[in-house]
Amino acid sequence: MRRLHACLSAAAAVVLAAAGTTALVAANASGATPQDALSNRWYAAAPYLMPLDNDPPDASAIMDATGLKAFQLAFVLAPNGGGCSPTWGGTAPVSSDTAVKSTIDTIRAKGGDVSVSIGGYGGTKLGQACADAASTAAAYQQVITKYGLHAIDFDLEEPEYENTAAIKNEIGAAKILQQNNRGLYVSVTTAGTADGTGWFGKQMLLEAKSQGFTPNNFSIMPFDGGFNGAASQTSALTNFNSILQSTFGWDEATAYAHEGFSGMNGRSDTGEIFTQSDFQTVLDYATSHHMDRFTFWSINRDRQCSPPDNGGRTSGTCSSVAQSDWDFAKYSVKFAGVTPPTGTPTPTPTPTPTSCKPAWNSSTAYTGGTEVSYAQHNWKAKWWTQNEVPGASTWGPWQDEGAC
Repeated sequence: MRRLHACLSAAAAVVLAAAGTTALVAANASGATPQDALSNRWYAAAPYLMPLDNDPPDASAIMDATGLKAFQLAFVLAPNGGGCSPTWGGTAPVSSDTAVKSTIDTIRAKGGDVSVSIGGYGGTKLGQACADAASTAAAYQQVITKYGLHAIDFDLEEPEYENTAAIKNEIGAAKILQQNNRGLYVSVTTAGTADGTGWFGKQMLLEAKSQGFTPNNFSIMPFDGGFNGAASQTSALTNFNSILQSTFGWDEATAYAHEGFSGMNGRSDTGEIFTQSDFQTVLDYATSHHMDRFTFWSINRDRQCSPPDNGGRTSGTCSSVAQSDWDFAKYSVKFAGVTPPTGTPTPTPTPTPTSCKPAWNSSTAYTGGTEVSYAQHNWKAKWWTQNEVPGASTWGPWQDEGAC
């Protein structure tokens, strides 16, 4: 009887999965007709943009200044309070969103488009919150249908990629979405190491192989791991190519055609520095090896801080290196095969400091929205926090509001 019960349960699961797949197709068919897709090269070049946090820049102005046509909007997560429904950053339900849609409409009105990234560092991912691949895919399908997407990015990193069941859900969901949305551009992004990627990244690749799933690319993030400039990054990309070859049985050229780079402009969370010349070197490597993707985190940071090195701190709103506005976005434009507009760069104006908020205190508990000052900058708490130093990490509880 126990074996019969298991067989019946498995059969029921197949029926439910099939029903879920049918629902996905119906949902996609009933959505608004999306704008015509750009070439895949633009989705492959799209830099990350946080449309609701980290002082979102004017996408329209960036497009005019650089020729950029695509943005990677980040991040879709499970609700902070639990559940298997998509939200922006864990707090803003996709179903009722108007703010992000307005940004997308602005970009599309100028002939551009967006991809949406799910996951990222921190927060609860839908692969963790949803019961299985079918329900995870159903949640993501809501995002695709809502915004008429032609591209989606699975950013699988800590802590989710250490969860075998969650990664199985994410990879399974990616495969379902790829099957049910013809022509959907799918990228999978994960942590990079000097060896290419670590144990969890390799396990993710093996999960994709076991499910028979091949995205447009697997991208690594060669930063926050003891990297030192472009040479260390291109070495990691070479090593990752070998991992792709050995995992999937591809030759070198096929592996490069399914490989991507996702960098971090300026100062990384761990203090590594990646300048414009580093980006040019990696871009040359990516194009000469015919890699599929070249992107970076993030366009919100593609501005000069004040002072330019930001006092040796990493910020979510500026790069902490000397630059003109949108210098790094131009490398994405070049990867897409377009020459950025020329002209004399407009120096970044020095912002007028605002008054400083009450000083941060390590023993005080702060709720989300509370403002403090620390190291001549104002900071706003993203959520409840205590004894976490403002600016210690881009992914931490504090949002940099600029000099004071």
